[in-house]
Amino acid sequence: MCVGDSDSTYDPPLTLQPRETRVHAEARYTCGIGPGRTVAATGTLDGVSPAASCVTLAGGSHVAETVRYADGERSEIAYTHGATGRAAGLLTLRLSGHVTAGRGKGQEAHRTVAALPGQLPTQCLTSGLTGSHGRAQLEIRP
Repeated sequence: MCVGDSDSTYDPPLTLQPRETRVHAEARYTCGIGPGRTVAATGTLDGVSPAASCVTLAGGSHVAETVRYADGERSEIAYTHGATGRAAGLLTLRLSGHVTAGRGKGQEAHRTVAALPGQLPTQCLTSGLTGSHGRAQLEIRP
């Protein structure tokens, strides 16, 4: 399991009106790679949500993440399912897919992020939310 901070940007910014949106995220993880062993890692996530808004980022999203571990290994992940929830301004996003190459190839991958918007929620009514920051958890398992 990997945990760490994740920063996301949205283009165009998220408003109340659902529309196709490019999502980019940069994560800084600490990953458990064996009993008592951890390694630092970075994750770069890119994708397109066909109907993203301030309320949801999922809905047939096509998202890929590359995780680069400090020990020289990497994992390429293709996420094919997504779900979101929002409560008290906190957006929770869960992506599910499979590792397509590298460490964990063929295994299931699940990424969960609990994020706060980088601006006030009222931005949804005007120019839109351009990004968010949160804690990410990445699980790669058989």
